[in-house]
Amino acid sequence: MTVERFADLAAEIARRPARLGGVRLVAVDGPSGSGKTTFAWRLAVALERGGWRVETVRLDNLLDGWADQFTFWPRLEHGVLEPLARGEPGRYPVYDWIRGCFGATMHVPVPDVLIVEGCSSARAEGYPRVSLAVLLAADRDLRLKRALARDGPEIEEPLRHWMAAEDGYFARSGTAGRVDRLVDGVARVGHDPESEYVRLT
Repeated sequence: MTVERFADLAAEIARRPARLGGVRLVAVDGPSGSGKTTFAWRLAVALERGGWRVETVRLDNLLDGWADQFTFWPRLEHGVLEPLARGEPGRYPVYDWIRGCFGATMHVPVPDVLIVEGCSSARAEGYPRVSLAVLLAADRDLRLKRALARDGPEIEEPLRHWMAAEDGYFARSGTAGRVDRLVDGVARVGHDPESEYVRLT
C-alpha cells in the first residue's frame, strides 16, 4: 500500500492524451459501497484546482431501475460519450429511484475532463476512450453496511442480489487487470482522506 495525492493524480490525467474527442475520460469503477462517489468528488476538486473544467456522470442516474444493472451502456454511449467525442454537449435522463421512472434531463457541457463514476465504468467496450481508470476495492461486509446506511434497510434484499451480480461481473470482466490504479476503499493506513488516497497497486 502506498499513499498518493489527488493533486498528483490530477496532474497525471493532464499529461495523458484525450481519447474522447478533446475530452479526457476518467473511469472510477468498483462495486457498491466501495467509495467511488467520494473518490470521484475529491478527484474532481483536485482537477478543478488545477484549472480544468470537470463534469461528473454518476452511472446510478442512468440505470432504468434494478433490472438495468449492466445493460444501460447504450444510454451513456449515445447520450453522453458520442456527443462529447464530436465536441458537442451531451444529455441523459435521470432515473428517479423513489418514483421508479426517468424524470429530469441532465445536460453535460463539453469539459476538459469527464469523470464517469459507477460500477462497470471501466468496461472493455468503453476502454479505448478512457484516459485513466481507477478501481476501488473494499470488504463486502463493509460495503453492504455502507450501502444500507446510505439508502436504507428496505433495499437489503435487492441490494444483496445486486452485489452478487457485481461479484460475478468483476470475476469475469478483467477490470482489475486493465485499470491504472487499484485503490483501497477502506483506507486502513494513515493519510489525509481529503487530499490523499491509498493505492493498492
